Amino acid sequence: MSSDPARPRVVFVNRFYWPDEQATAQLLVDLAEGLAARGWPVTVVTSRNARASPDSSAHEQRHGVTITRVGSPQRRSRSLAGKAFDYTAFTLALRHRLKSELAPGDWLVALTDPPSLAPIAAAVARRRNARLIHLIKDIHPEVAFAVARNWWLPCLSAPWIRWRDRAWRQAEFCVTIGQDMASLVAEHGVASARLRVIPDWAPGGETLAPVPPAQNELRHAWGVADKFVVAYSGNLGRVHILEPVLAAATLLRDEHDLVFLFIGDGPRRPALEATARTQGLSNVRFLPPQPRSRLSESLSVGDVHLVTLRAGCERCVFPSKLYGILAVARPVVFVGSPQCELAQSVRQRGVGLVISPDDPAALVAALRELRADADRRMAMAQAAARWSRETGGLAAALHAWAQLLETGQVRPTLSGLAGTVISPA
Repeated sequence: MSSDPARPRVVFVNRFYWPDEQATAQLLVDLAEGLAARGWPVTVVTSRNARASPDSSAHEQRHGVTITRVGSPQRRSRSLAGKAFDYTAFTLALRHRLKSELAPGDWLVALTDPPSLAPIAAAVARRRNARLIHLIKDIHPEVAFAVARNWWLPCLSAPWIRWRDRAWRQAEFCVTIGQDMASLVAEHGVASARLRVIPDWAPGGETLAPVPPAQNELRHAWGVADKFVVAYSGNLGRVHILEPVLAAATLLRDEHDLVFLFIGDGPRRPALEATARTQGLSNVRFLPPQPRSRLSESLSVGDVHLVTLRAGCERCVFPSKLYGILAVARPVVFVGSPQCELAQSVRQRGVGLVISPDDPAALVAALRELRADADRRMAMAQAAARWSRETGGLAAALHAWAQLLETGQVRPTLSGLAGTVISPA
């Protein structure tokens, strides 16, 4: 569908986009291409990627979206110095690019990678007379406070937080992906009239679906066809508490019909692999991230899926992996605070169990219980599939975004979690 010239252009900014496989990249592809298919002129400004095209700094068109790549090629370093270099190179190039890219009346939608993006986006949008939306996928530096737990970090970050908060308040809207996140943004001075919640969805929209075990090639390729598979699929990042999972694996090491699969990558993977090796945990396996085309199979490998959050991170991030798990109709075991939004939703919807991160023995008991009770797993799977349908997925999110861009309104019942949802028009 060609774009409607009467509609303002939507310019998304995020460090990652196609062909990257990060969750934010995949979800942004769905959103950008979905809006383009609805007639919106869409541009994505992102970082250079050696795999993207022979001339990755140039413009390119893909599925109706104009992609502009700036900055030095991503080094994908796990070190703080390497990340700082990537952030700085992208931010400086982005600021220069947006000055020429934005036109009066454009919508600038700034995501949160890199974390320094909010003030820069606010300054450029104001200078170019563009309308600004902050799409807040995670909240920094509060995430760092929860992970590092250094007394001096909040003190050093105070000026930056004031700068970021001012940028949030200058935007026409701040969009979060969960209610807990929205409440934290509100505490930083964003008026409720400017605050919206539009949840994420399963990557790939309607293409993600359950794959029966007998038809799942990956269960056979990975040698787990006869196992009860406890899967953790996604980013092995610092916000995810994974020590209790390895502790549970240690307690279950002699139960040879049960295996833990970590499918993905991230800064914590090397340390986790080293721990599993040192402790001789043959029931723990690490597998690379799977391409988008095989997500249905890889997510369906798990009989049960783990979702985890480190204490203090509950209001700063929301694990979008949940929506993929629901789409393939798998039970969820959430390891994290029982008071957070995600825990409450898992309980209320009947899709799984909530376990305190301080109690590996309870996690072991929960996994044994689910392994032994196929009927209970089936009931949770059916509840997961029902919840996935009721959220409306990508179609509902696209409807909400189109509504926001056209009218500034999103019906307040929209929620991908325990609440009700709107249906796509």
